[in-house]
Amino acid sequence: MKRRKKATLLALSLASFFNDVGSDMIFPIWPFFVISIIGANMAILGFVDGLGKALVSISQAVGGYISDRIKKRKLFVWTGYLCGSIARIGYALSPSWHYLIPFKIIDRGGKVRGAPRDAILAEISTKKDRGRNFGILRAMDNLGAVVGILICMLLVGFLPVRKIFLIAALPSLLSALLIYLSIKEVKTGKLYKKISFRGLTKNYMIFLLCGSFLSLATFSYSFLLIFVKELGFQIVTMPLFYLIFTFFAFLSSTPFGILADKIGRKKVIAISIFIYMLMCIGFLMVKSFWLLFVLFIFYGLYKGGIETSQRTFVSELCTKELRATALGGYQMVTGLVALPSSVIAGFLWTKIGSFSIFIFAISLCILALLTLIFVKEKFNK
Repeated sequence: MKRRKKATLLALSLASFFNDVGSDMIFPIWPFFVISIIGANMAILGFVDGLGKALVSISQAVGGYISDRIKKRKLFVWTGYLCGSIARIGYALSPSWHYLIPFKIIDRGGKVRGAPRDAILAEISTKKDRGRNFGILRAMDNLGAVVGILICMLLVGFLPVRKIFLIAALPSLLSALLIYLSIKEVKTGKLYKKISFRGLTKNYMIFLLCGSFLSLATFSYSFLLIFVKELGFQIVTMPLFYLIFTFFAFLSSTPFGILADKIGRKKVIAISIFIYMLMCIGFLMVKSFWLLFVLFIFYGLYKGGIETSQRTFVSELCTKELRATALGGYQMVTGLVALPSSVIAGFLWTKIGSFSIFIFAISLCILALLTLIFVKEKFNK
């Protein structure tokens, strides 16, 4: 039994690693592909990316719920990875931006794997090793991202972008095969409740509003890469900036979590928002490579801080019985807000100029901070 659990953990971790290698091979060059090769404008890029972010949140909530209802996990995990592989092939073969939409839906819809995969991991773990096991899985995620970015940096100067997309489909296909062949399906009881806002506190709803303002402020990362390109940097440098951001997000997550335990969740969330505001201010006046380097570090620190503290805070703003409902509802609402965020940013960029999206983001961050003041930091076990 113990050996089977170790084998399952290994399979889940390797699958996560390979999938992130594939996804992060294309992420740094995605905006260049959409704008320069496909021929779309910034508004279209914003719509496609915003649609993707919204679908991720919906997929995660729906995937967990359906998985519990039919009491199956494995099916969602391997098909989710397969969707990522199919989508990258579709991107590579797309003649215009219209074709990107159905493949983006397939790609992000594949995120239905998230909750069932986490459920498998939770079910093979005990109270003594559950944190460690989830830590291993997250570490493999980050390692895959770093490896994917490095491969992208090696290939982008030698191969056409479409060929890189085709190559990126292979690791996720390997992930799907690994799960299909290695994981044994085990029927389980419910992990998630039905997504509903009934019974959730006023305190939670205020924080949901705060999170919605923040989600509206955080437009797609693709806009930052296009901004870098317009400053005169070549496409081969884009993966470097993404690598910097990813590395510092990974590096800062644990320290921010420890800090949140010591000084409180609200303070870490506020610090993270201030870091994001500083990044936006910096982009309004950036002129040198070294300042760009610092700004992408800031972006990584923001991600490390906000992702570590936000979900923890949400889980503590509700009772234990409503914890899954609260987390699922929060992810779904803030994810849906991400769609108009990138659409608005694309419209502002096209009609007014790139500087306008940073002013828009700063304004919304101020609203998020003001709303956060009214959230009481009252914990539930």
